[in-house]
Amino acid sequence: MTAIAGSLVAASFSAVAVLAVPAVAGDQGPGSSKGGKSVDKAPAGVKLSTLLPETISVDNGSKETVITATVKNDGTKESGAIRLLVVGFDGLTVKNVEGCSQIAEKDLPEGSNSGFSCAVDNLAAGASKSYAVDATFDLGRTGKICLPVQTADGSKTFWQQGPVPFGTTNPSPNAPATPLLLGTDNTPVGPGGDKLADTGLERNVLPLSAAGAALLAAGAAGLWWSQRRPDRQEG
Repeated sequence: MTAIAGSLVAASFSAVAVLAVPAVAGDQGPGSSKGGKSVDKAPAGVKLSTLLPETISVDNGSKETVITATVKNDGTKESGAIRLLVVGFDGLTVKNVEGCSQIAEKDLPEGSNSGFSCAVDNLAAGASKSYAVDATFDLGRTGKICLPVQTADGSKTFWQQGPVPFGTTNPSPNAPATPLLLGTDNTPVGPGGDKLADTGLERNVLPLSAAGAALLAAGAAGLWWSQRRPDRQEG
C-alpha cells in the first residue's frame, strides 16, 4: 500500500510539473498561415508567407507565453533583403523577439501596444527562418498578433498575417496554464467574466508609421500599413 501511494504521489507531481512548464516551440503544434494574405506583388519567383503556431500556452500566474513566428519563401528565387515585423494588440504584448529590434512607440501601428522588427536580409528559395517571441497575454482580454513581411525599407508589404487572435472559449482559471488556439476570440478567465471589455480598435485596417515599420494599406483587402498615427496632444 505504501509503495502504491508513493507511486501515485510521484505520478501526480510529474503531471503538475508538466502542466506548469511554460509554452515552448515543441508544444505549439504545426504552423499555420491562418489570417494571412498577400499584399504588394513580390518579385518574380519569390513567394513569401508566415506561420504562427496553432496553439500556445499561457502561464496563469505570470501571464507569460512563447510564440514561434516563422517567415518562409516558397518561391524559386531568393527573396532579397526583407524584414519581418511582430506586432501585439490588446491583451497580447510582445516583450522580446530574439535577434530583433524594438519598434519605437511613436512608430507603432495605431491600436497596437508593442512590436519588433527583424532584419531577415535574404531568404533563399525554399528556406524559412523562425523567431522566438516572448510575450504576455492578459487572459481577461482579447489578444491579437500581426506578422507583416516587407522590403528592408518598409516601402512594400508582400505578406501580412493578422491581426489574428489567440484565445479560448473554455478558460482554465484553476489550471497552471491556459491553452489558446490561433484564430479564436478569447473568453476571459475568472468568475463573472461573461463579457470582454472592448479594447483596441474594432477594425482590422490599422495605419503604421512610415518611419519604423511602414505598413501599406491595401484598400478593400482589409490590410493595413503606411500612415503615422496622430501625435499625442500635450495637456
